[in-house]
Amino acid sequence: MERLYCDLHMHSCLSPCANDDMTPSNICGMAMLKGLQMIALTDHNTARNLPAAKICADAYGLLLIPGMEITTKEEVHLLGYFPDVDTAMDFSEFLRGHMPAKKNKPEFFGNQLVMDEDDNTVAIEDELLIAASDLTLSQLTALIRERGGVPVPAHINRGSNGLLINLGFVPEDLSFKAVEVWKGLPCAHTPQVGKVVLHSSDAHYLGDIMEAEETIELEEPSVEAFLELLRRGRPE
Repeated sequence: MERLYCDLHMHSCLSPCANDDMTPSNICGMAMLKGLQMIALTDHNTARNLPAAKICADAYGLLLIPGMEITTKEEVHLLGYFPDVDTAMDFSEFLRGHMPAKKNKPEFFGNQLVMDEDDNTVAIEDELLIAASDLTLSQLTALIRERGGVPVPAHINRGSNGLLINLGFVPEDLSFKAVEVWKGLPCAHTPQVGKVVLHSSDAHYLGDIMEAEETIELEEPSVEAFLELLRRGRPE
């Protein structure tokens, strides 16, 4: 078993709510400086900065978990962790067809920048990424699992997009074995029983990326070992 320092929820400059300095290269460099060993890039409803993030993570010796933060039809935020960048990119393209046809207004929402590993802007995403998809929580949960990924409700105890705040409960029929809990706020014990509980930064600014304080124990330092832990959950 190996215990890794991690931050498993952060946003790059592709998410309009994140700072333009949150380039894949800067994120990985800051993660290394802070002593992290495993990170996940989870932009809103897209994976287009994951290829650059993977190159940068490999260069810094970081384990990158390919992810996205998806907004369900109910406006619940759901983290999707995927087995590899290609699978995440395919899901990102699929999800694009389920997003409303709304153009981003950079002056209001913020820029949506697609970057390469050298901090060059290679594209600007025109479609607004922070809207809700037309897929329900149940549908997205099934679709992520069909692709070998693992769905994890994001910050369940925080904000109108947290599952406990939005729905008032964690649906048992969806069999979530992992949840993300915001450490700064109280959370009922019941939704966490038998589950892997993640505590992450949800960083939108470089300074908000976690210090080396949260760890996760894996059988080996690999994406598949992480996903298998999330599938299995914790013994009650």
